[in-house]
Amino acid sequence: MKRSARPTRADVARLAKVSTATVSYVLNNVAGQRISPQTQRAVREAAAALGYRPNLAARNLVIGGSGLVLYIVPQMALGALAMEVGSRLTTALARHGIVMSLQFETEDGANIAEAIAGLDPIAVAGVFPLTGAALDLAGAAGLPQIHLGSANLHTLAALHLEVGRLRVRHLLAHGHRRLGFAYSDDPKLRLFGDYWLEGLRVAARDHELPDPVVGEVGADGANAAEIVRSWTERGVTAVCAQSDETAFVVLHGIRRAGLRCPQDLAVMGVDAIGLGIVSDPPLTTVGFRAAAIVDTAVDSMMSALGLPHEPAEEHGEFAILIDRDSV
Repeated sequence: MKRSARPTRADVARLAKVSTATVSYVLNNVAGQRISPQTQRAVREAAAALGYRPNLAARNLVIGGSGLVLYIVPQMALGALAMEVGSRLTTALARHGIVMSLQFETEDGANIAEAIAGLDPIAVAGVFPLTGAALDLAGAAGLPQIHLGSANLHTLAALHLEVGRLRVRHLLAHGHRRLGFAYSDDPKLRLFGDYWLEGLRVAARDHELPDPVVGEVGADGANAAEIVRSWTERGVTAVCAQSDETAFVVLHGIRRAGLRCPQDLAVMGVDAIGLGIVSDPPLTTVGFRAAAIVDTAVDSMMSALGLPHEPAEEHGEFAILIDRDSV
């Protein structure tokens, strides 16, 4: 029998007009938080009005199980971050009697849909939101969906904006005002490209630059020279790629087109993989402070699940510029 959609911590926060973190602190009686009696009363009244039950461990003991959270490992993530977050989250949830099941993303997502239907999880977590049949099943079951780009993980939701700002500021400092964006032609990586492109577009608008000129390069590099020429013909002087691997293909296209980097076209990646330093020229890219992201992601996911935990320290920025010779 399908469960009806149940209220979330975000619903309580909206009704009480407080942050989701405040809801978690109040309903889980977290010590050391200075929250006024009026705010605490507003949160508890909102939770009661909505029928919200924050402690998932207690809920699952009542219905006769320890509880289970699905954690989706995508085919493409931020380096090893998906596994690091998953490992830490597994340990944190185990302290509350909740088991986490890793589900590795496949081409059709059938295994994830089967896990949602057959394992009866209390929530689904991961790097990117669900799609297709898995999304439909999770919605029908009223399952909380928690991912690194979601609004309930507000600290990390703007990671693409932070990366976009770093890129645009660095390129502007080198005199580049007409930018391009390089997609991979792999359909399963499209969501990843969309994420970074949106951040670049916002940063470009903030600096009153034109919208980036988008191009799609094949992993085999067959069309790379053609795409590079199309960028330069339209006045593009710098290209931001959706990953370091895609940036390598753009560099290949520049050489095939008889052009030079960065003199004719600058290139900037994101991911900071090890091979970037030995590309020709060495690749300017954006890297990530992995420890800061993992700490904050686990903290935010535990809050989103309504479970008590030690709040993570404030880490500041999550992305760092790695300045090399391709810009």
